[in-house]
Amino acid sequence: MYTLAHRLDSAESFGLVVSAMRRSTPNSEAVAEAQRAFIGTIAALDEAALGSMIAVLEPFANEARRHRLRSVIDARLDSVTVLFDSPYDPHNGAAVLRSCDAFGVQRLHVVERKQTFLAAREVARGSQRWVDVHAYPSGPPATTRLAASGFELVATHPEGELVPEELARIPRVALVLGNERDGIADDLAGACTRRVRVPMRGFAESLNVSVTAAILLRAATEGRPGDLSVMERSRLYLRALALTLPRAPEILAAHGLILEEAG
Repeated sequence: MYTLAHRLDSAESFGLVVSAMRRSTPNSEAVAEAQRAFIGTIAALDEAALGSMIAVLEPFANEARRHRLRSVIDARLDSVTVLFDSPYDPHNGAAVLRSCDAFGVQRLHVVERKQTFLAAREVARGSQRWVDVHAYPSGPPATTRLAASGFELVATHPEGELVPEELARIPRVALVLGNERDGIADDLAGACTRRVRVPMRGFAESLNVSVTAAILLRAATEGRPGDLSVMERSRLYLRALALTLPRAPEILAAHGLILEEAG
């Protein structure tokens, strides 16, 4: 049996800190691991349990906060996602995560391969609390899952046939980003149906992966209405209340709201 307090404490509100960092980056998080227990527990709640918890916490949020949370959640997107191949630099990982949050993209998929996905906390600036990170050991599990969800995988490439503005016309698009040094591995590149380029006019032949992500996400999300399901919006709203209200776990516990461990 787990209370929500246990879940929040165990993940340090998604602040799982890893001491040995690439690039000697301090205060970086293994995001997928830090999120797993808390988000998984909320995902296991049925509609009635979600409603009960929201009803308990919501009165402790003022009208301005409730409006802000609802408006952001209502604009959140399921139809655009990112698949990041084995990111190496925690700064880039955090910047891509932050761009997903900024443009309303709810899910970031990461192929970790031989190294855990890390995000520098000072760059992410809290975005790791709002974007769901799904990690995979290799490419095929990720591409199979995205294909089953109806996504078209579009690779970033300097000679891509698409320009950024065309991404907005793809009903469900997964933007595939390559590793900073090695690019997109063959098991992901082979699953991509098209490629997109960022037009440039300078001497530089490429952009930093996080800059590329921001430019393409801005274009891909342009004009799309929020499309999370009603249940997903409720889960995200409960998550936002639990993470932003002081003493939220204690408030829930006082009402006897106990969560059993998922699985």
